[in-house]
Amino acid sequence: MEDTSGKIVAAAMQLVREKGYTATTTKEIARLAGVNECTLFRKFGGKKEIVLAGVSQAAWRADITPEVFANVKWDLRQDLEMFMGAYMERMTPDFVKLSIGLRAPQLYEETAPFIMKVPETFLSALTGYLQKMQEMGRLPGFGREVLEARALAFFSAAFGYVFLQASFGEGLFSVSQEAYIRSSVDMFIRGLPESE
Repeated sequence: MEDTSGKIVAAAMQLVREKGYTATTTKEIARLAGVNECTLFRKFGGKKEIVLAGVSQAAWRADITPEVFANVKWDLRQDLEMFMGAYMERMTPDFVKLSIGLRAPQLYEETAPFIMKVPETFLSALTGYLQKMQEMGRLPGFGREVLEARALAFFSAAFGYVFLQASFGEGLFSVSQEAYIRSSVDMFIRGLPESE
């Protein structure tokens, strides 16, 4: 993307992250990008097109791909800590806030597939991992629905931490990320039945 367009997209995404899509204006985008508002309209047409151009760029999405979760050791505790840690390392408060800002009704239909890629990737990788651990005899045999439910519960714990941290910073809790990961993994493992 050429320099002027890149500045416009960067300004728009910063404002959406800080204020949300609806509260962001084209005047503010142009001012922050250091361009005339006419330039913004000439290059993109409008606010929605700018934001959609941003969402399509990897720089504006958390870098969570299946490869992030490929470095498993087949040790349940160690691997679950890796899953949660890799997610938290990439899903920064900035990405959480941007994701929230991109949920405006005016563009959610177009942004939802991009927003959903992160949880879909995490859930698919973790469910596959748990299934493989079952096949190796390292976990009791559950049905697919139970595996998916357990993966969802584990993801929800990771998501909850980063969402609350993005929303309230240190104002709500003082538990470190490392301590939270250890505690969450411990609870998850202790909650696994011997058989089901």
